[in-house]
Amino acid sequence: MNQGDRVDVFTRAGKVKMLLCDVDGVFTDGGLYYDSRGQICKRFHVHDGFGVKLAQKAGLKVGIISGLDSTAVRARMEELGIEEYHAGYRNKKELLPGICSRNSLLPEQMAYLGDDWVDGPLLSRVGLPMAVANAQPDVQAMCLWVSTLEGGKGAVREAVNFILSARGDLEQARQEWLSL
Repeated sequence: MNQGDRVDVFTRAGKVKMLLCDVDGVFTDGGLYYDSRGQICKRFHVHDGFGVKLAQKAGLKVGIISGLDSTAVRARMEELGIEEYHAGYRNKKELLPGICSRNSLLPEQMAYLGDDWVDGPLLSRVGLPMAVANAQPDVQAMCLWVSTLEGGKGAVREAVNFILSARGDLEQARQEWLSL
């Protein structure tokens, strides 16, 4: 990425008011773990959860669009206070107009963090397309920003930090948490 591209990405990130994320491969490592009863279990990284809380406290909305519907994911998203939670959608782009309308936002004011082909149509419609470090190569090529961390290992927190930094909110957020 040359300096001009970096400035454009940072400028776009500075306008983001909502971060939308995929779940499997982004909030999780993409593994599907089954217990002895055949129920799916998920592993979430605490850094990503803290990143969501950090975003919310700084006024950056966070929403989820997942291709799968899992009670484990639903429980985690409820615990994090995520209101825009949409599960079981393979055609993720069809949700964008409603999310924009409910939150009084334009697609240019949104970022999306994904990892696989199902995320492609939505990545091409938001102001800041983002991918995790272990996303499919052609998905990474669609994105203006790629994390250094893999999905399920703090990539969501890294994305939040980048957006808050571009908005000029990161240092204040950091100071608020350090002064507790």
